[in-house]
Amino acid sequence: MECDTCRYNAYDMDADEYYCSLELDEDELASFYAQKTTVCRYYRPAGDEYEIVRKQN
Repeated sequence: MECDTCRYNAYDMDADEYYCSLELDEDELASFYAQKTTVCRYYRPAGDEYEIVRKQN
């Protein structure tokens, strides 16, 4: 999976590790971990720091 460039890849300073910050319900989480492919259907490329400003204009 391309977690390093995903918008949902977040860093936890207390645990000193990265994790997926996507909020899934129990069924979605089970299917997410059960998938056999390396392609994540929730993957979204991380935007740059100006992405929000462009949406406001």
